Amino acid sequence: MPPDARLTRRDLFLGRRADHRAMRPPWALPPAAFLDTCTRCSACIAACPQQVLGTGDGGFPQFDPAAGECTFCGRCAEACLPRALDPSAVTRPWQQPAVIADRCFQNHGIVCASCLDACPKAAIGRTPGRTAMPVVDPERCSGCGACVAVCPAGAIALAVVAPEAIR
Repeated sequence: MPPDARLTRRDLFLGRRADHRAMRPPWALPPAAFLDTCTRCSACIAACPQQVLGTGDGGFPQFDPAAGECTFCGRCAEACLPRALDPSAVTRPWQQPAVIADRCFQNHGIVCASCLDACPKAAIGRTPGRTAMPVVDPERCSGCGACVAVCPAGAIALAVVAPEAIR
């Protein structure tokens, strides 16, 4: 939990000390509503055919991009009876664009195109020039995590975007 987050008596009583910035499954309600609605039953985790959902802080489900790609099949949302994952209430499954760190092999003169090849949305391109660096187009990036899992340098992460920025 971030140091500036407010812990309510209800959260303390229920043991809900979850990080509001965790990567939740697709179609998760905004953080406070998600934490209030989710019963931590793990039905969404069991329903995920890609096995990219796991149990995070406080027992709440979270997405692990290192485990693989989310295909946005919707089975997690279908399994969520309390509707903490609700496609009708959220316009996009999520917006967690990929971010490429300086430790990318291309920065060190090693040719690599793993992320470009893995991206199902073709959201990763290259800068023109002698050392063609990978660049993410945030408008095309779905945040599926396909590039994260395949990066041999571990240089790609998904940026958790504040829910109010997603509209």
